[in-house]
Amino acid sequence: MNNQLEKLRKIAPLVQSITNYVVMNNTANALLAVGASPIMAHAHKEVADMVGIVHALVVNIGTLDEYWTESMALASQRALELGKPWVLDPVGAGATPYRNETLKHLIGFKPTVIRGNASEILSLANVAVASRGVDSAHRPEEALEAGKQLATQLGCVVCISGATDYIMDATRVAGVGNGHEWMPRITGMGCTASAMVGAFLGVEKDPFEATLAAMTVMGVAGEQAAQKSEGPGSLQLHFYDALFSLSDIQLVEFANVTRDARP
Repeated sequence: MNNQLEKLRKIAPLVQSITNYVVMNNTANALLAVGASPIMAHAHKEVADMVGIVHALVVNIGTLDEYWTESMALASQRALELGKPWVLDPVGAGATPYRNETLKHLIGFKPTVIRGNASEILSLANVAVASRGVDSAHRPEEALEAGKQLATQLGCVVCISGATDYIMDATRVAGVGNGHEWMPRITGMGCTASAMVGAFLGVEKDPFEATLAAMTVMGVAGEQAAQKSEGPGSLQLHFYDALFSLSDIQLVEFANVTRDARP
């Protein structure tokens, strides 16, 4: 992983998260544990200025309302103007017309990385590009095709989370097979993954490699935490400790990464 974790801890990138209030504490603690610095700023009067001083922006639409939607747009627009990397987490894409309208607006500001589960990526592709829609079986193959469409048309990296995480841009695809079955039983693990992507975008210029590193860190830390846990509750506790103690040597040793991956 090219010592990316060591570099992250040396730089301690400042990550601005406009995220849902269900997971603010979780994502902030995860960023602190891995060595980054979180800031949860969404006030209209400061949000654009804040983008100017952070290393990366993360936008998560989990708990939408009109005020936060405007905050997201202001921050994303400023990130585009300044050339700052930013992550879009399309939580609940396809659930309501309001979410779809919000996402259609936000992708106009050219996110650097889009990270979501298979259903969210399929729904977002249906909003953003011509695709077969979201009524199909949501198999990994279909999500991968939709992700590739998004990555190619929007010029971004797309990450599809699942039992295997797929990371892709217009020319590359990689799979990360790390993780544990209890992780989806903890609120906000996907949101935490998006925040982790933001942290690595703050220190790695290649968004594909940054996303690959972030998802590998999430998966390996989850595996190590599970070894000391009895269920999801204790897994969350040990997950922060695993992020804190994880080294680049361990990351290389335990990473289950496949380049040129196909499902």
